Amino acid sequence: MFRMFALACALALSAGPALAQQPPAPSAATLPYGPPITLDQAKRAMAAAELEAAKNSWQVAITILDSGGNMIMFHRVDNAQLSATTVSEGKARTALEFKRPSKALDDAIAAGGAGMRLLALKAITPIEGGIPVIVDGKIIGAIGVSGSLSSQDAQVAKAGADALAK
Repeated sequence: MFRMFALACALALSAGPALAQQPPAPSAATLPYGPPITLDQAKRAMAAAELEAAKNSWQVAITILDSGGNMIMFHRVDNAQLSATTVSEGKARTALEFKRPSKALDDAIAAGGAGMRLLALKAITPIEGGIPVIVDGKIIGAIGVSGSLSSQDAQVAKAGADALAK
């Protein structure tokens, strides 16, 4: 019996480091805010987002905010619905303030339970299509897109954010 106990202890000690949990990969929610997105960066992000919308014939509005929540750029494609203007800004602001894609809040509400508390918050737009813009491990702004299906809006926003991640 003592030998089995000693063997079990030896195995536990030798396997300890192998079984240790790895630290989680950093998410946007844990990243710090950085210096504000520059006009040149915003132009590159906007161009990539516009290109993605154009190649799919999606009529959208695109808003880019800096890390302080100030609007840097805005573009509404011809014939995009008027509501897309305010919704795109709301998606960008939500992504910036919560340090995560606006879809995360959309998903939390859709799951019900504790996620329903988000509905009590004012001035959030918990709809897919807002993404933080991350450069050098810091959030320098956010991009929000509205006017198409939410998944399509997110595709356009991702194209814009990815243009700066390279």
